[in-house]
Amino acid sequence: RKTVVFKTPINWAVKVTDRLPFPISPTASPGLGTKKSLSLFTSFDLTTFLQSLSAIHTIEEINNSTLLPGIKLGYEVCDPCASPTKALHCVEHLLAVNGSLPALVDYTDFRPPVKALLGERYSELSIAIAKLLSLYLFPQISCSSSSPVLSDKLRYPSFMRVIPSDVYQAQALVKLMSHFSWNWVGVMYGDDDYGRAAYQSFMQESEGKICADFEKVVPHYLDHVDVDKHIKDVAQSIRKSEAKVVLLILKPQLVEKLFKEMIQTNTSRIWIASDAWSMNRFLTKMKDINKVGEIFGFSFSMGITPGFEDYLKNLRPTPGARNDYIEEYKQLRLNCSLSPSTCAVDDVLQAVDLREAYRERVAIHAFAHGLRALLTCNETACSGDTNFPPWQVRVLKPALYREFHVNFTLDGNTYSFDENGDFADGYDLIMWKEKNDERFIEIVGKFLLKNGDVEILSQFQWINHTVTDNHCPQSQCSCPPGSVKNQSKIPCCYNCVQCGEGNYTDGWDLPECLRCPKGMWSNKGDSKCRKFEEKYLDWKDSYPIALLAATAIGLVLVLTSLIIFYVHRNTIVIKKADNTMSCFMLLGLAVSFVSVIMFISRPNEHLCRAQQAVYGLGFTLCVSCILVKAYRTFLAFMAFDPDKQHTLKKLYKPLINLGLLTGGQGIILLFWLVFGSPHPDLKWPGTGMEKYVVCDEGSIVGFGVMHGYIALLAFICFFLAFKGRKVPHDFNETGVIIFSMLIHLFVWLCFIPIYIERNKTEQRHIVQASAILASNYGIMFCHFVPKCYIVLWELSENSRASIIGNIYICVYMEAL
Repeated sequence: RKTVVFKTPINWAVKVTDRLPFPISPTASPGLGTKKSLSLFTSFDLTTFLQSLSAIHTIEEINNSTLLPGIKLGYEVCDPCASPTKALHCVEHLLAVNGSLPALVDYTDFRPPVKALLGERYSELSIAIAKLLSLYLFPQISCSSSSPVLSDKLRYPSFMRVIPSDVYQAQALVKLMSHFSWNWVGVMYGDDDYGRAAYQSFMQESEGKICADFEKVVPHYLDHVDVDKHIKDVAQSIRKSEAKVVLLILKPQLVEKLFKEMIQTNTSRIWIASDAWSMNRFLTKMKDINKVGEIFGFSFSMGITPGFEDYLKNLRPTPGARNDYIEEYKQLRLNCSLSPSTCAVDDVLQAVDLREAYRERVAIHAFAHGLRALLTCNETACSGDTNFPPWQVRVLKPALYREFHVNFTLDGNTYSFDENGDFADGYDLIMWKEKNDERFIEIVGKFLLKNGDVEILSQFQWINHTVTDNHCPQSQCSCPPGSVKNQSKIPCCYNCVQCGEGNYTDGWDLPECLRCPKGMWSNKGDSKCRKFEEKYLDWKDSYPIALLAATAIGLVLVLTSLIIFYVHRNTIVIKKADNTMSCFMLLGLAVSFVSVIMFISRPNEHLCRAQQAVYGLGFTLCVSCILVKAYRTFLAFMAFDPDKQHTLKKLYKPLINLGLLTGGQGIILLFWLVFGSPHPDLKWPGTGMEKYVVCDEGSIVGFGVMHGYIALLAFICFFLAFKGRKVPHDFNETGVIIFSMLIHLFVWLCFIPIYIERNKTEQRHIVQASAILASNYGIMFCHFVPKCYIVLWELSENSRASIIGNIYICVYMEAL
C-alpha cells in the first residue's frame, strides 16, 4: 500500500487545538504508547479530548474504507496552550524538514511531511498561524474559528473552516432578537481578534434594528491584572441597565466569572451566548446556574458520528502500552482510580455531548475528498504521487483553484465550501434548560443561511424565572401600549408620551393616541378602554348612611318640637316665641331636611331639579319666619320718628311678608328651572376607572342667585336682631337670631370653596348636604331645643311667671 507518512505511518493530519487535555505528543492513537513531549501542560479539557478522539476515529475509519484505497492517513497532535507564540512554534515544528523550516524563494515545490493542518480552536490563534501558512498556501481547516477576517482570501488564502463566518452568526443573533422583539440589549465582548470582529459584525448587522444600552469590553487574558475589576464593572452596568437581554461574546472562563457575580447579587437576565461558550459543559454544571436566567445561543450544526460511541466504550491502550491521557482523564474528570473496573465507560459518555465532535469528522472527510481528487482515486486504487506539495490539496471553489473543488456527501448531507472557504449550512439555536441544579442543552430552533431567518421549533417553551405564563419577556427601548412615540436621537429608542384620560394605544410605537368609544374610558397611560364604574351617593355607602341618620334625627327633632309647641301653646315661653311663626319655621326646616334625602341614589333629571328647589323653598321659608320675628322685635322696642314708625308698622303683615319673601325665592327657582335647569352629568376623576354621576347646576347664575337670596335674608335677620339686641330680656330673641344666622352664613361661606374644589366628584353632594344639615341644626338648636327644654323641665317657673308674662305679652302685642 502507498502511505502518506512522516517518520511513522500515522503522520498525515496535524491538529493544533487550544488547550488540549494533553501536552504536545506526536503519536495519538489510543492503541499506541506515547513519545516524549516537547512541552508539558496539565490543563485537561474533556470536550477537546473527545474532539481529538473523533478526528482519530475518523482517520481510522477512512483508513479502513475504500475512500482512499492504498493510502493510509496519519496524524500528529500539538497543544499551543492558548498562546499564539506556542501555536507558531507548533506549526514550525510540524513543517520542519530535517529539523528546520527551509527559507526558499519559491515554495511551489515545498514538500513537508505534513500535508494539511486541522485547527485552531480560537480565532486569535487561527489568525496567527494562518498568516504564516499563507506563505506556503498550506491547507488549514478549522472546526470552530469563526472570525470574519478569516474569510479574506487575499490575506488568508489557504484557510478553510467547516462552520459559517461570524458574519452569519451576527445575522443569526440579530434575527433571534428580532424574532422575540428585543431591540434594547447589552453587549459584552473580549478584547481579542475574535471578540472585536464579532462585536463589529453584530453592530453593523443590527444597525437601525437593535440598539445597545451598554457596550463593555474586558481583557481576554485570564491572568490580566484588571480582569476581575472589569467583570465587576460590567456586572454593575448590567444591574443598572433596563435591558433584559445581554449578548456575551466571551471565552467560557470569563462567562464563569460574570455568572458568579450575577449569582451573588441574584441578578437574572436573558443571556445570548456566542459560539465560543454556547456549548460549554462546565458552565452548565456551575453552582446555582439556574439563578442567572434564560440562556440562548447558537452552535455550529451538530451531528452523530456513526460508531463513535462504541469506539469510546472500547477505548483502551494496546497490551503492553500505557496511555496516560486516558488515565488522567479518569482521575481528573470522574474521580476514578487507576483500576478500570471501578470506572464505567458510560460515565464518560454522560459527561459530554458527543454531537460536539461531529465537525472534526466533517473536516477530516473534506481533506480526504480533496486528497482523493488530487490522487485520482477510484474504488480500487489511487494513481497520484503521495509526495505532493500541500497547496495542491484543493478543496475550495474555482475562485482560488481553477481545476476543481470539494463537494461531498457525508451521512446523508451534502457539504461544500463557499468562495470564502466557509461552510454555508447554518446554526442550531440552543437553549439551556433546567434539570435539577444543573442545565442541559437542547436544540430549540435553527438558523439556515439559505433563507436567512430563525426557525423556532413548535415545542419551544419559556421555562425560567424571567417569564410567567410562557410569555416572551420584553427588552425594548420603545413606547409600550398606552403611550405614543416621540422620536429621539437613538434610532431604536423613543421619548414616550403617555396617552391622556379617555385615550389609548393598543400597540408598540404607535404615532398617536386613539379616542375611547362612547360609553368607555381609560386612565392616563392605559392600553385599552374599559367600561367605567359609576360612582354616586349610594344608599349602602357610609357617607349616605351618615347623612340619612342625621336627617332622621333632624326630622325627629322637628316633629317633637312641633308636638311640644302645640301641646304647650298656652305657656308663656311658646307665646313669646310666636307659635304661628315657629310652626312655619318647623315646616321649613322639615322641608329642608327632606331635601337632603334627594342627594342620595343615582341622580336623574327629576332628582336634580328637586334637590335645589326643595331646599331653596324650605330654608327660605324658615329664614323668612325668622326675619318676620326679628322685624317685629325691631318695631316694638326701637325709637323712631312717629311718622317713620307708623310707615314701618304698616309693612308688618306676618303672613303676607312670609308669602312674599318665600315667593321671591319661588320666582328665582322658576326662572332657573326654565332657563338653566339642573341635570345629571358625568364627571371623571384624575385617576381610576370611575365616573361620578352628579347633578350639574345647569345655570351657575341661578344656583348663585338662589343661595345669594337666602344669604341676603339671613344677613337682614342678623342686622335687625343686632339693632334690637337691647330689648327687655323676657322678650329678647335677638341673641338666638344673631347666633343662628352667623352659623348659617359661616357654614355657607365655607361651603363655596369646598364645593368648587369638589365640583367633579360625588363629594360635591356630600358637601352641600352637610351644609344644609349644619344650617338646619344651627336653627334647631338655637330656636327650638332651648324652648322645649324650658317647657318640659321648668314648668313650675312658667306657672309662677305666667300671670306676669301674660301682662307683658299684652303690653308687647299692644305695642305692635
